[in-house]
Amino acid sequence: MSRKSATNKLTLPGKLSDCHSNNRDDSELFIVEGDSAGGSAKEGRKRDTQAILPLRGKILNVEKADDASTYQNVEIQALITCLGLGIRGDDFDEAQLRYRRIILMTDADVDGAHIRTLLLTFFYRYQKELVEGGYIYIACPPLYKVERGKKHNYCYNESELQKTIDGFGEKANYNIQRFKGLGEMMPQQLWETTMDPTTRTMKRVEIEDALEADRIFTILMGDKVAPRREFIETHSAELDMAALDI
Repeated sequence: MSRKSATNKLTLPGKLSDCHSNNRDDSELFIVEGDSAGGSAKEGRKRDTQAILPLRGKILNVEKADDASTYQNVEIQALITCLGLGIRGDDFDEAQLRYRRIILMTDADVDGAHIRTLLLTFFYRYQKELVEGGYIYIACPPLYKVERGKKHNYCYNESELQKTIDGFGEKANYNIQRFKGLGEMMPQQLWETTMDPTTRTMKRVEIEDALEADRIFTILMGDKVAPRREFIETHSAELDMAALDI
C-alpha cells in the first residue's frame, strides 16, 4: 500500500526523520523518548523503512484533559500528523495510515514506563482502532551489557543478568554496563539490540477485554486518587510497579 498520496497532503513535523519507502506495509515509526535517544535512533536506523519521531518529555495525560487541550497539545499534534490520521478514532481510515508498525521506544526505567503509559492512554482513547488492529508495538531495549574479554552479552532483565554472571563461574573477570537510558547507547548498539528486525524483541499491544481495559485506564490515569490507590494496594504483588508510576 502506497504512502505517497497521504504524505503529499501533509506538512510533516520538522523533528520527524521519515523513512524513504513509499510502501506503507514496509514502513514503521519509532516514537522515541527525548532528543538524545532520538539522535542515536536516527543514526542507527534503517533509513529505507524506519522513521523516527522524538518526543520531548511526557506527553499530555488525555485521561485528565478535555478534547480542546488534547487538540492543542504540540506533541500530540505532531504524532497524529505523522500517522496521517485525524485526532479521533471515529475518523479512522486505514488507507491514510502512513506506517504498518507504530513502535513505542522508551527508556527501561520508571520515567520511560510513565511515558509509554501516557502514549498507550492516548492511543486507546483517541485511536483505539490502531490498538485493535495490532499496529501498536513496544520495543524492548536491554538493561545491561556484560563484557568478558572480547565478548559481550546484552541482558534485558535482572534474571538474564544473573544467569549470564552465573555462567562465568566464581573467579571470572567481567564488566557490567547499566544502560540508564536509550541516549546512552551508541547507534550501532541500539540498532543491533532494539531496532534490527532480524534480532529485536517487541511486544504487540492487544486488548483481551475492552470493558476491563477501559476500567483500568480510568482508574490508573484518571483524576480520582482513592480508586487508584486502592487498585495498586490490591494488585501490588502481581503488577509491574514501574508501569504504575502515574
